Amino acid sequence: MLTLRKSQSRGRADHGWLKSNHSFSFADYYDPDHSGWGNLLVINEDVIAPGTGFGTHGHRDMEIISYVLSGQLAHQDSMGNIKGIPPGDVQRMSAGTGVRHSEFNHAEGETTHFLQIWITPKQKGIAPGYEQKTIPAAKKRGTLCLVASPDGAQDSVAMNADAALYSGLFDGDEKAELILNPARKAYVHLIRGELEVNGQRISGGDAFKIENESKITLTNGKDAEVLVFDLTA
Repeated sequence: MLTLRKSQSRGRADHGWLKSNHSFSFADYYDPDHSGWGNLLVINEDVIAPGTGFGTHGHRDMEIISYVLSGQLAHQDSMGNIKGIPPGDVQRMSAGTGVRHSEFNHAEGETTHFLQIWITPKQKGIAPGYEQKTIPAAKKRGTLCLVASPDGAQDSVAMNADAALYSGLFDGDEKAELILNPARKAYVHLIRGELEVNGQRISGGDAFKIENESKITLTNGKDAEVLVFDLTA
């Protein structure tokens, strides 16, 4: 079963320096029908104004993935990491026993557009950790490329979670299939463009909650960039 979540039905926040769309309940936005899906808790689509960002703040026992779409995201944390995250990179931070970090857009005249994703860890109380990898567009072209997984398979970032995250770029006749365990859940989030998921067409910002399905088929893309999650039930 596929349950559609339209882009315009997401929670929205406008803080001036930050504009955000919340796929699930977050901060001041609460919707009991959209408070996570399986072990996926947060997908925030954030746009950060030039010269601004998130000041130093803490996290604990959460797997946090940043997926930059445009601009640059400057990351600094209590583990000693000082990194720039450009488009095409996937960053994973395991908060574990506790980590503090900041995220800023230092560019002049250019916004930073990115997705921040939170997934429940499979084990609490681990040591904090950090990993960042570049995923070339060619690896995502016309296919679902594994970008985050429990064991770092296929050169993905390794996360402390019973979940897998795939990314793909689709246009025209390009097609991909992902076999699912019907006892688990899945989630499709279309970042941009248009795409058909099991024959149902969606547009940028739309998503599908998926359960009791054995396969996802992606077809008829139009400048589409998509994320697909394989999740616990």
